[in-house]
Amino acid sequence: MSPALQELLKRYEELERQLMDPAVLADPQRLVAVQREHGSLAKPAARVREYNALLENIAAAEEMLAEAEDQETRQYAQSELATLRRRLEEITEELEEYLLSGDSLTRSGLIMEIRAGTGGDEAALFARDLFQMYQKYVDRRGWESEIIDLHATELGGIREVVFSVRGEGAYHALQFESGGHRVQRVPETEAQGRIHTSAATVAVLPEATDVEVHIDPEDLRIDRFHASGPGGQKVNKTESAIRITHLPTGIVVQCQDEKSQHKNKAKAMRVLRSRILQAKQREAEQQRADQRRTLIGSGDRSERIRTYNFPQNRVTDHRIGLTLYKLDQIMQGDLDELIRELIRYDKQERLRQAGSTSGTAASGDAS
Repeated sequence: MSPALQELLKRYEELERQLMDPAVLADPQRLVAVQREHGSLAKPAARVREYNALLENIAAAEEMLAEAEDQETRQYAQSELATLRRRLEEITEELEEYLLSGDSLTRSGLIMEIRAGTGGDEAALFARDLFQMYQKYVDRRGWESEIIDLHATELGGIREVVFSVRGEGAYHALQFESGGHRVQRVPETEAQGRIHTSAATVAVLPEATDVEVHIDPEDLRIDRFHASGPGGQKVNKTESAIRITHLPTGIVVQCQDEKSQHKNKAKAMRVLRSRILQAKQREAEQQRADQRRTLIGSGDRSERIRTYNFPQNRVTDHRIGLTLYKLDQIMQGDLDELIRELIRYDKQERLRQAGSTSGTAASGDAS
């Protein structure tokens, strides 16, 4: 059993105690944060508890077998031992999956940002299509989605959209969508029928809780301004839009989707916490070579990860060399095969890296 998993169980038990703490119960904001983290850790914590109980039961069954004086008792102990060991193997495999996936399996919330890249109006239309693709996938999975900020164009495209997704397994499934997405197709605005190439970028951020990221109000600069619509037109006459700058990191977020300044500020703070958490995670990954990002990609916007070729009904993920000839289905939210292969490849790479790391350590010990 990995010490990290035992620490996870300790954290879960600490959260259980906090949920009975009068000070936590009296603070609604803190209570919600504790409840969310408690819920996200419930499944792996239950598996760790079952693993620990199985070890105790196996030891008891082995002792019973060793002390058995008659055939009937020995057969019972052997049968019980075989059942317990099979279940232990199943639990061990599940827990290894949690370890290999980091916190992606236990984290249910994420924030996704889609921005039009090179290609003018066609890039904005492609960004809209990507947004609709992900929304359809979210609906298929039964998750919840909420738009945080959206900037549309006069032709119906999207310059930028920020939205949240919440549901069991959501972050685990969508974590590898970050990067540059390229489209090859005849644009709606093209009269000659020529194929154009344009791009959009996607960023997937783990949604951070107040517990994970504490922000000092003194570290914030908050600017208020008038919200605007496509083409710069004003959508209201009040300063409801919010721009927040986190001074220590220089991270800037803004939100104008709501008519209420208070709601826009709350949404902007969600994005800010997630960006700060992502920055911390990347810094930690760079400092720990044995826990670095796998070869599936760094998640940088500048990295081209996928091409959508409409004339050939083809989508290619360049990181894993996967090509599927069902782009029409994928754009309707059928991302299951694509996402499954990305997760499978990531698991293989993590196992390979873990093996090479342990091999290096063993040779060092031998010398």
